[in-house]
Amino acid sequence: MPLDPADTLSRRTAIAAALAGGAALATADHASAQTRSNARRANALRPDALRPDAPEDQSRALQQAIDQAAARRVPLTLPPGSFRAAGLTLPAGAQISGTRGATRLLLSGDAPLLTAHGAQAVMLAGLTIDGMRRRGDNALLDLAGIGGLRLTDCTISHAGGVAVKLVEVEGIVSGNSIETSGDVALHALDARGLTVSGNTIRGAGNGGIHIWRSQKGHDGSIVVDNRIEGILAHGGGSGENGNAINVYRAANVIVRGNRIRDAAFSAVRGNAASGIQIIDNTCNVIGEVALYAEFDFEGAVIAGNVVDDAAIGIAVTNFKEGGRLAVVQGNILRNIIRRRPAGTDPNDGWGIGIGVEADTAVTGNVIDNAAVVGISVGTGTYLRDVTVNGNVVRGAPTGIAVSVAPGAGAATITGNAIAGAKAGALVGMAWDKVASTDLARDAARFPQLTVSGNRS
Repeated sequence: MPLDPADTLSRRTAIAAALAGGAALATADHASAQTRSNARRANALRPDALRPDAPEDQSRALQQAIDQAAARRVPLTLPPGSFRAAGLTLPAGAQISGTRGATRLLLSGDAPLLTAHGAQAVMLAGLTIDGMRRRGDNALLDLAGIGGLRLTDCTISHAGGVAVKLVEVEGIVSGNSIETSGDVALHALDARGLTVSGNTIRGAGNGGIHIWRSQKGHDGSIVVDNRIEGILAHGGGSGENGNAINVYRAANVIVRGNRIRDAAFSAVRGNAASGIQIIDNTCNVIGEVALYAEFDFEGAVIAGNVVDDAAIGIAVTNFKEGGRLAVVQGNILRNIIRRRPAGTDPNDGWGIGIGVEADTAVTGNVIDNAAVVGISVGTGTYLRDVTVNGNVVRGAPTGIAVSVAPGAGAATITGNAIAGAKAGALVGMAWDKVASTDLARDAARFPQLTVSGNRS
């Protein structure tokens, strides 16, 4: 039967409409894909002006790219290769990333390579930042007044002075490698909530990690799970240099789970650092006091640490300067046999497992092979309210030495196990003179002491 012309026209109209609709959908899909592609390109600026591995300084091109990306609030992704620069400034929102181990920023002048002052939400990730061993007073990275810092997965090497300087910074420094610094690897002053975690620090001329404040006060920084090795003391002194972790005037800082080896002075040194917690760190080959709470502090917890090879294992000291109130618990201290390094007071002791002075509980520690004394309780008149209970001391010539000098305060020595103490298990000291070789026998002479249940 012949087709009705009206039906034929209707079919042609429908087909044309379908084709037109398909074309429109295809055009819309293409436009949408193009929009997505444009968005992806916008989300990671890759400047064409930069020339990887070029021999000339590229500070101007880098600064322009940094400023453009920050103004657009997009990350700046640098390609693999080396870029020579100096004096770069990071504005608010600057986010710079590279390919780990392949994108290298090389210092080409005397200024800091990267500076940020008062910027917010700054991120550096996956970069190798090389100071080229250029000497000077400026830090390689100089960051101040920053909220929301993220410094992650970078390698920072060959700083002529301080590698990373942070002043009034809040944020995270994590997963970085800081190598061969002329001065301090990471110096943080007046932090506003800082976490320093999972970094590796190898080779620093004067210090590993500093958490300092201009004046005593709350800090609250967390220093956790870092690996620190090869800390020297080129600047000399009696302990201000040569520390793997140094907390100065900063209160309520947690130092936990760090692996520290080969420090000229201390593994962890808290100076005027109230409320410090030094917990679960492993420390080997330490030139002076491995774990230190000193000078004007109130409150220190030193617990669960392992120290092997140091001049003194743990010291809680300077009662005359206000140092008081501590718990020393559950630590293992071995081979406390080193003599203290040059520059320290020649009258300071060595070969002491644990030394404490005031308002302190010493419980559940194990000291093995201390060259002079396992546990030293008080110095002269500087002794008040110390409890020494349930510790094990093996292989020290003097097991536990207690100050019985006129004016010394009270101490309780109970339930300790002492073995191999040839000079005396429980010895009373009047300053540097032996007043009793057996405090268990002579306890009645010293009514300020409670001595019972010790085994030797």
